[in-house]
Amino acid sequence: MDHGQQNITVVDDNGTEQLCEILFTFESEEFSKSYVLYYPIGAEEDENEEIEIHASAFTPSEDGNDGELMPIESDEEWAMIEEMLNTFLEEEDEEEEEK
Repeated sequence: MDHGQQNITVVDDNGTEQLCEILFTFESEEFSKSYVLYYPIGAEEDENEEIEIHASAFTPSEDGNDGELMPIESDEEWAMIEEMLNTFLEEEDEEEEEK
């Protein structure tokens, strides 16, 4: 998976493919992993105008074009991901207010 890539195809346990848009990727030195946050393209907002965002660890392939998604394994990883997401969303809000 190229870190500049905008979309990924996620395959669930039933073999169903879902095209998703990448919100952002980042690397964690603490966990020695790369992470991707994404959401299904065409996802509907809930009553709070929010879309469910998914997160996975990933291992890039050697050519950097593909990668393997892996589940998040610990509460510590989830806490770090939530902190990164909150920072990202705060920065997005600030950019919107500047426009």
